Amino acid sequence: MTEKKLRVAVLFGGRSGEHDVSLMSARSVLAALDPEKYEVTQVGITLDGEWLNGANTLEAFNSGKFNELNRVILPGDPSHSTIYQLQITNHGETITKLADIDVFFPVLHGPFGEDGTLQGLLEMADVAYVGAGVAGSSVGMDKGIFKDVMRANNIPIVESVLVLRGDIENDMSGVIEQVEKMGAYPFFAKPANLGSSVGISKCNSRSDLSEGLMEAARFDRRIVIEKGVGNVREVEVSVLGNEDPQTSVCGEVLPSREFYSYESKYIDGTSGLIIPSQLPNEVTEKIREYAVRAYKAIDCAGMARADFFVESDTHKIYLNELNTLPGFTSISMYPKLWQASGVSYPQLVDRLIELALQRKAQRDRTEHRRTA
Repeated sequence: MTEKKLRVAVLFGGRSGEHDVSLMSARSVLAALDPEKYEVTQVGITLDGEWLNGANTLEAFNSGKFNELNRVILPGDPSHSTIYQLQITNHGETITKLADIDVFFPVLHGPFGEDGTLQGLLEMADVAYVGAGVAGSSVGMDKGIFKDVMRANNIPIVESVLVLRGDIENDMSGVIEQVEKMGAYPFFAKPANLGSSVGISKCNSRSDLSEGLMEAARFDRRIVIEKGVGNVREVEVSVLGNEDPQTSVCGEVLPSREFYSYESKYIDGTSGLIIPSQLPNEVTEKIREYAVRAYKAIDCAGMARADFFVESDTHKIYLNELNTLPGFTSISMYPKLWQASGVSYPQLVDRLIELALQRKAQRDRTEHRRTA
């Protein structure tokens, strides 16, 4: 008898500035899913939030030609772990079952995918899914809240302030004065709830800061401004696991531009990578310790990539952020670090699916009804 294949739904695209990055990540994940082990359903989510499925869904998303795809839905109903297809006829819409799913594999970056909103739907539907839950996803996504949690756990971070879009629009000069109290330029203006370096600006002057704040405010109502740290090395480490997370070797990024920008990450791939990083062992061990502590502090699960700054002369460490659904492209740091640690890309995908099932088994042990 042959073992029954696990039914996996890969979700990609999404309502985010990182939509295109998600498509790149999805291509790699889909290629790594062994057809002997998995029965795969592709679900693409458009920039308008429509869930679509059909023949060659990913290719349709890459070409922007959706006319051959059908709308699908996942009800937030725990009685069925099923994706349904909506069909439009002359008599209206009909709903038919598309596929039963054992594990959902979100390959979505940014808002409406990595921030806890999708995870909330998956929790309501009571299905197994890869990655962090609602709390871990939302705290990991929001750089402002994440920094407060790190401060509370005595994990060193770069000095920063949080402002709102309304503050920028109503009192730009006041915001600039507040930022300048942190010290000298440069500063980095960032949307609080976005990744892949989208909307980030390095600001070397007041005029730069004004433009950077307006750029970040395009993508979020909450904006984080960080004090620049001079002469630093950018170091990353991958984390894998649920309650007992493990870390990969550390890797160092050598940005080809002023900072590790969207273009150098995904467009030209010109940034250099040193894996493993050439830092003293005691520094990399401390980085790995901080990564695990941060991971546990936000109740992360499945995976995350922890990004650090390390001062070149003093080796002082700052945690920059924790990405709970990091890039999975062929040039992404997360899988590269695990490959250097002895875990191949297909093995990594298998492990993430196993962790999703284990997390679901833990959730199933929780009682939701009061008994006498």
